[in-house]
Amino acid sequence: MQEATFHRIVSFLLGASWAVVLFGALITFKSFLFMGFFTSVFFSVCFIFFSLFMILALDAFVINRKRLDEAKKQTKLLEDLTNK
Repeated sequence: MQEATFHRIVSFLLGASWAVVLFGALITFKSFLFMGFFTSVFFSVCFIFFSLFMILALDAFVINRKRLDEAKKQTKLLEDLTNK
């Protein structure tokens, strides 16, 4: 049950992160538009770049969880082989 909860939480956070990237880039663009178009685009790209690193961190959690599950399966198989 914990595994399903983990996947639901991470999936929700990934979806919310993409929404934050889209709306955050729009808000950042509009917030810095008074400084000029190119400055606004620059800050929006910086925001998107930073936000994508946060999304990569969430993906790393998923990958590490899958790696842990696979290691547990292999450990169980090796224990079964050594006990026979």
